[in-house]
Amino acid sequence: MAFQKAVKGTILVGGGALATVLGLSQFAHYRRKQMNLAYVKAADYISEPVNREPPSREAQLLTLQNTSEFDILVIGGGATGSGCALDAVTRGLKTALVERDDFSSGTSSRSTKLIHGGVRYLQKAIMKLDIEQYRMVKEALHERANLLEIAPHLSAPLPIMLPVYKWWQLPYYWVGIKLYDLVAGSNCLKSSYVLSKSRALEHFPMLQKDKLVGAIVYYDGQHNDARMNLAIALTAARYGAATANYMEVVSLLKKTDPQTGKVRVSGARCKDVLTGQEFDVRAKCVINATGPFTDSVRKMDDKDAAAICQPSAGVHIVMPGYYSPESMGLLDPATSDGRVIFFLPWQKMTIAGTTDTPTDVTPHPIPSEEDINFILNEVRNYLSCDVEVRRGDVLAAWSGIRPLVTDPKSADTQSISRNHVVDISESGLITIAGGKWTTYRSMAEDTINAAIKTHNLKAGPSRTVGLFLQGGKDWSPTLYIRLVQDYGLESEVAQHLAATYGDKAFEVAKMASVTGKRWPIVGVRLVSEFPYIEAEVKYGIKEYACTAVDMISRRTRLAFLNVQAAEEALPRIVELMGRELNWDDHKKQEQLETAKRFLYYEMGYKSRSEQLTDRSEISLLPSDIDRYKKRFHKFDADKKGFITIVDVQRVLESINVQMDENTLHEILNEVDLNKNGQVELNEFLQLMSAIQKGRVSGSRLAILMKTAEENLDRRVPIPVDRSCGGL
Repeated sequence: MAFQKAVKGTILVGGGALATVLGLSQFAHYRRKQMNLAYVKAADYISEPVNREPPSREAQLLTLQNTSEFDILVIGGGATGSGCALDAVTRGLKTALVERDDFSSGTSSRSTKLIHGGVRYLQKAIMKLDIEQYRMVKEALHERANLLEIAPHLSAPLPIMLPVYKWWQLPYYWVGIKLYDLVAGSNCLKSSYVLSKSRALEHFPMLQKDKLVGAIVYYDGQHNDARMNLAIALTAARYGAATANYMEVVSLLKKTDPQTGKVRVSGARCKDVLTGQEFDVRAKCVINATGPFTDSVRKMDDKDAAAICQPSAGVHIVMPGYYSPESMGLLDPATSDGRVIFFLPWQKMTIAGTTDTPTDVTPHPIPSEEDINFILNEVRNYLSCDVEVRRGDVLAAWSGIRPLVTDPKSADTQSISRNHVVDISESGLITIAGGKWTTYRSMAEDTINAAIKTHNLKAGPSRTVGLFLQGGKDWSPTLYIRLVQDYGLESEVAQHLAATYGDKAFEVAKMASVTGKRWPIVGVRLVSEFPYIEAEVKYGIKEYACTAVDMISRRTRLAFLNVQAAEEALPRIVELMGRELNWDDHKKQEQLETAKRFLYYEMGYKSRSEQLTDRSEISLLPSDIDRYKKRFHKFDADKKGFITIVDVQRVLESINVQMDENTLHEILNEVDLNKNGQVELNEFLQLMSAIQKGRVSGSRLAILMKTAEENLDRRVPIPVDRSCGGL
């Protein structure tokens, strides 16, 4: 098996030690691969990629421009579109892919981060005797196994707990979860099991314990969705596909077939969004894989085409890692309105979601405060009353548009298909829509099969089952140790690089800057609390990153983990990208402002900042108001009614604390609601009221002032008689 060839001889520690390093679930998954219990047959017979590294974007554009005709042109660089390009090119078809924005810029980067068959779909399949839903679950479970196999660095099994609060639900849920294992068959990651109340609380200590009967734990997969999408696109590029982001399809090209006399789609007029240059890309077959934008491309082909996409918005929030155990997720199978909520550890943070509400199609979906509060309320229902679920702990929030579809060939056009739909128009445009992240590969296989049949293309069967994605082939769980030993990286940074780039992590490490410290030797962080380093910005450009937004959201995942940390890292990221891409000052400022708008609207910064405004109420007890006024006046010694940077610096110097002026500017600006360069007493009381209500957390000014007050109070004057009398 290819995986075994890649890792043979790399295990240098005992099973117990390796299990400690990896965590039990990932270790068990790895051992099963070592023992030749493969989930899918590896694609050993695939020829090696034609490119050791993906060609540059400029080279790809020249290929698009100068190739007389491709066999396949894919529109859309999400998971499905990238999957189509990879499937086509590995069959020997001359393949092109264009994406209007960045790879994975839409729905594919805004998922729940699960690779799953769909427990709820299996429940519906059984309850309604729905064979279509059953087949979808069966297919998804096979694809789950394949994805865990071909990108082991980006994915791993995750145990998910289903807490039970009524005795009768225990056998009901147990039967359902066991059926899930049964349907998976040989693709079952690990058998589900039942936990007593005490064991459930041991695994998930922050769980609501009142009336808890026990819990059931089952296994699904988890992945880094944007990086997975990028790995698919980069793998397609290495196998010879001409892939380009920021290439918008302006119109479809058509010509008359001389044999049939029918008008056929023959390519697309494309525009480079970054330069404005336009040119034609001709192809025997054009595939529409644009997710929520499916209908806009269909109407380019036929303005009278019926709409088949019924978009639904799913909002997720990210909270600090202490809200969930590091290696155990939670499933709420029946929320107050009948939806399903997942509560999952991811990248050392906690993800909660999702909602499911009808929406309009937009390239820039915005998470609503209503949806954020709905998720928070559901989380409160399942967590112990000892854990205060605060609005201020929402570090990021996003909305993804799920492209549900109706089958245009179905008699009942109002019926939403939970599976994917492959549609072929009169002019030969092939549309792939619907489905889910997990099944992207089988969706791509069905689409390319349809393309070959419809357009009489010469190609063999799909070869993507078991085909390693970029970074996966020579990855091993102990790879990060070599990064620490060979390059002098911090262990946390090395683990992150190995889990993000796989066997390509060494190339990132080679680019890492010297820190000037005794340890780590290399690897300057972009922000202190996350393991992202400056070298990733340089390497991200090799991965087709063209904008600062690409870097903070899809090459690194900073924007999805903490919007404030992403904003803090932005100036340095823009500086590094500007140096590599020859940006002038105007371009740098433009990139900075665009990225800040992205964080403000699309990643929940606006919603977060609106928790404290100049219209915020002050709801404090009189005793609290007196206490906070005293704290404020320790800084406002002159009783001006406001504090400035000078006041804060004076107090900090008196307790021997040094802080640079730029940082102080940032700290005060967070609370300076009317933006007049000073923090007034009323603004300070608004801040403390918002903190008490849980709407704001982690305020640097509030923590700094409290710490300074405590230090000042501890400083007791030395009595005169203890100092030899004095003068």
